[in-house]
Amino acid sequence: MKQAAISALLLPLCIFQPLAVHAETAPSYRDRLLSLHQSIVEIPSIYGGEAEVGNFLIDYLSEQGLATERQFLPSSERFNVLAWPQPRTSNYSRIIVTTHIDVVPPYFNYSRSGPDPPTAETVIAGRGTSDAKGAVAAQTLAVLELLSAGSITGDDVMLVFVVGEEVNGDGMLYFSAVMAERGTQPSVAIFGEPTNSTLACGHKGALACNIKVKGLSGHSGYPESGKSANEVLMRGLLKAIDTDLGKSELYGNTTINVGLMAGGIAANVIPDAANASLAIRVAIGPQDSGHTIVQDRLQEILTSVDPEAFTMECPFGFGVVDTNCDVEGFETDVMAYGTDIPRLQGNHSRYLYGPGDILKAHTADESITLGELESAVEGYKKLILHEIEPKNSTRR
Repeated sequence: MKQAAISALLLPLCIFQPLAVHAETAPSYRDRLLSLHQSIVEIPSIYGGEAEVGNFLIDYLSEQGLATERQFLPSSERFNVLAWPQPRTSNYSRIIVTTHIDVVPPYFNYSRSGPDPPTAETVIAGRGTSDAKGAVAAQTLAVLELLSAGSITGDDVMLVFVVGEEVNGDGMLYFSAVMAERGTQPSVAIFGEPTNSTLACGHKGALACNIKVKGLSGHSGYPESGKSANEVLMRGLLKAIDTDLGKSELYGNTTINVGLMAGGIAANVIPDAANASLAIRVAIGPQDSGHTIVQDRLQEILTSVDPEAFTMECPFGFGVVDTNCDVEGFETDVMAYGTDIPRLQGNHSRYLYGPGDILKAHTADESITLGELESAVEGYKKLILHEIEPKNSTRR
């Protein structure tokens, strides 16, 4: 990123703003928020290709006066972006404010529609506008605003923008391992994901499973001569979908998405092999074992359909994830998706909040409004101060 391009994003930091953003009153950071958000959305960052946006953020945050670190994953050119206000009296910040810089495919370009100059109703479209570069921009501006107001120091807050959340969480897993090894695990973690600007009280767990079925090939005119792996797979999946795999009052039902299916070699040949990949949203706890209960129930269902044909592997999972939501001034909700929250190990307070509608994320219509971004800046400021002010009051 050229120096001039980054400098064009930088305007003098403003003083601390009121916590409410009204459509008719533009916050003084609007132009900087818009510019930063556009810059990072215009850089594609599908899993494995996050380096360019990471380099941009390192340069941008450095020019804002923050200390920065590229935290390279082992045997990889991919890295997490870490940044904190200077000075810092140790290698530890009590609060991390975090989200991810990778996005799902396919990439599509940034665009903006609505009034000119932009207002809170301006609609911004493009891959990652909501999930989760909206959170990247809002979290960054929130920290810079609080720093300008003298409300935080490097000992208080660190920005952590990780890679890989959309695939396997390898960025957060590595960050967590490094913090544990150094003994610098945070006391508070504020995670950014699209929550419609509500403060989440938790989210469903997740279970990823790959199912294989072994059949017997034969001529399709003589079904009795073989065993259709496709048919066995379909019967097993339909029974699993129709069965209660676990539910709770807060999180609802455990659900199955059959994301991938394959089987057979020709329409007139009885298929001797089939497979499917499932994404299961787990509605029961506890976090460390709720998913195993669901896995055991799923295995029982498949065995009941055919005791010999099925093989199932579930490489990762976790039960429901509870988060802190008792903060005055926020509406609350629960989320049905998974996040990096369970990948950050340690005994810390956990918050989940962010701009954007999850129902638009991962779609060809992904978008967000400028008003949502601005409200999120104020929301993140409020969450940080909620944790900062009690600590500061004990110092006096």
